[in-house]
Amino acid sequence: MRTLNTRHLLLATLLAAGTAQAGTVNIESWRVDDKALWEEVLIPAFQKKNPGIQVKFTPTAPTEYDSSLTARLTGATAGDLITCRPFDKSLDLFKKGQLEKLDGKAGMENFPASAKVAWQTDDGKATYCMPMASVIHGYFYNKKIFKDLNLPVPKTQAEFFAAMEKIKAAGKTPIALGTADQWESNQTVLTNVGANNWKGEEGRKALIAGKAKFTDPQFVAAWEQLSKMGPLMGKGASAQTYADSQNLFAMGKAGVYPAGSWDIAYFNKEGLDFGAFPPPVAKAGDQCYISDHTDIGMGVNPKAKNKADAYKFLAWLGSQEFADLYTNKVTGFFSLSNHLISVQDPVAKQMLDWRKTCKSTIRLNAQIMNRGTPAMENELWNVSSQVLNGKMAPKDAAAQIQTGFAKWYAPQQK
Repeated sequence: MRTLNTRHLLLATLLAAGTAQAGTVNIESWRVDDKALWEEVLIPAFQKKNPGIQVKFTPTAPTEYDSSLTARLTGATAGDLITCRPFDKSLDLFKKGQLEKLDGKAGMENFPASAKVAWQTDDGKATYCMPMASVIHGYFYNKKIFKDLNLPVPKTQAEFFAAMEKIKAAGKTPIALGTADQWESNQTVLTNVGANNWKGEEGRKALIAGKAKFTDPQFVAAWEQLSKMGPLMGKGASAQTYADSQNLFAMGKAGVYPAGSWDIAYFNKEGLDFGAFPPPVAKAGDQCYISDHTDIGMGVNPKAKNKADAYKFLAWLGSQEFADLYTNKVTGFFSLSNHLISVQDPVAKQMLDWRKTCKSTIRLNAQIMNRGTPAMENELWNVSSQVLNGKMAPKDAAAQIQTGFAKWYAPQQK
């Protein structure tokens, strides 16, 4: 009897040890709005195929995420999986040894090289986060206003401004846009509408290589578009916040809204009948370019307490199932994988279909160009807002950005 009890005790100990080893995979993230999605849809879908693995989604407020995550990683208390911001924030973590190298890991084979750039070293030799999703930029338009005024969806910049003037003449605000928060001036306006001028990746890479300058005509032309947009934003635009612009468009009082695809869900909730079109090209027949910005990835904490299970979850993030679920449940965030996805939301499908005819690029200054002083991101917010407000000439905006860039970036000093 004593031998039997000893065996039972040993078996119970082994089972307990196995359970403890499996533990819980904790996911760090700034996407607080997605908590219900992870808990009710994504994690249960993973567990259906991987019974016994517990997963917990523990987001931090976006404004606190970077600092609190750094503190937890430094103190070895961070979660097993780290949701990655694109480019320098995550690159810094990798350089500090706080993200694992993922080349060759299961699931990574399902992503094209272009999707991995946001989470690679500058030389492309190490990838440290699995790409999850991008956001696409363009314009949303009020279908009723366009129908009532018999306006075609504009394809060229000339057609766009002609349509805006007609909306203005009809007593409506042409463009739902303000400059109080400033960030939209760069992220949803300049790098959205300007990509057609500097030819997307061609222009962006030319700046990094030192073969082009912001004062070149193709970049000045982008700010010239902004200067034309300014008078079409409506009264009080300089005091208008992002939320104000959303509300103005949602209430049907504006013709178009310079958009990030993440806004689709908001306007769906408001019941607005709207469509989308890509940023108009300079002239008919030109190749079109869209800001298809790599936005979110996932990495593994080298000090993860449950690393084996974390890698199983990461492999699932690279699957067809996850790509379908995430694209259709987080409307406006598009999987970066090679899988064919059937997009259910009509506006999201419109935007994703632009990839078939337009060339994708990322936000102009996202890679490398934000590393010096003055900080280019903040500078672009400032000068682009001033151009929209009619307080700065396009050529002066270009000159200010170029001067700041050349102060610290060697290839621009030649």
